[in-house]
Amino acid sequence: MTAVVIHAAHDLRVEPHEAPDPGPGEVRIRIQRGGICGSDLHYYHAGGFGTVRVRQPMVLGHEVAGVVDAVGAGVTHVTPGDAVAVNPSLPCGTCAQCLAGRPIHCLDMRFLGSAMRMPHVQGAFRSRYTCEAARAVKLPAGLAVERAAFAEPLSVCLHAGAQAGPLLGARVLVTGSGPIGVLCAAVARLGGAREVVVTDLVAAPLAVARAMGADRTHALRDDPDALAPYAAGKGHFDVAFEASGSGAALVGALAVMRPGGTIVQVGVGGDAALPLSAVVAREIALRGSFRFHAEFGNAVEVLASGRLDPSPLLSEVVPAAEAVRAFDLAGDRTRAMKVQLAF
Repeated sequence: MTAVVIHAAHDLRVEPHEAPDPGPGEVRIRIQRGGICGSDLHYYHAGGFGTVRVRQPMVLGHEVAGVVDAVGAGVTHVTPGDAVAVNPSLPCGTCAQCLAGRPIHCLDMRFLGSAMRMPHVQGAFRSRYTCEAARAVKLPAGLAVERAAFAEPLSVCLHAGAQAGPLLGARVLVTGSGPIGVLCAAVARLGGAREVVVTDLVAAPLAVARAMGADRTHALRDDPDALAPYAAGKGHFDVAFEASGSGAALVGALAVMRPGGTIVQVGVGGDAALPLSAVVAREIALRGSFRFHAEFGNAVEVLASGRLDPSPLLSEVVPAAEAVRAFDLAGDRTRAMKVQLAF
């Protein structure tokens, strides 16, 4: 079996990797598609992010789907031949946060392809993957694995949508037109938003945002004052999803929020200096949004229903043997939005 393994920044290798027979409560999955995420790119380009560093070889990948190859004793919800999406998030269920109903904040979370723990939690970019059966979510009939591989990023955006509150009839701003920003725009449209505006520094990814339901887009590097008209009358937008992780984008969003509006911070970045007077005087709600839990199963259902089509996001499918080329492509925003590996 082969796997895509990060050893250090720009040291990505396709290597042999074991896929043992599943034990009790486990399944083995033939991985067919794996989407390259922003965190995978951080490991590839910088060896990690923030204080998180790769300290031992680690299989990357957490946006994957495939077909069950074998099941261990006690597994009944899937059988060999079933197509599944792999939930990368596995809370322990017994810590104080889990017992308080906050499994997203589990104190012993095992998230695939993560160097936050030592030893690292190995990821799922491999041709065969043996894991806890709880991770395998059976796909409804007709849902293709390449589409199911979008379940993880869509889960992030469904959770962000829940943090925003009701979206029906809302005027929505999305700052940052990467895959998460574009999927947040699509979730806003799915939730009944009457207007969706998406911004980015550059124009190239905004074409995908329009294909995914944005009413208007603005490339702020070309037109730095594009949002200024939305600030009139104490602001225009009811909800903003800040998906770039940029402090400047967050401050810019504050300026165009109507009184009582909600900003959901989805992107992860550095520190930001906020104009607190604007937050207080206009009673802006600023909420963080981190990962997902129940939304993973919801994402699979949404994708199967056809109510949200992620296909405009998919730039290219690259054989896993060409993983280095795939990662170089995925890191080039002028050429790619989402790149999937084929195993």
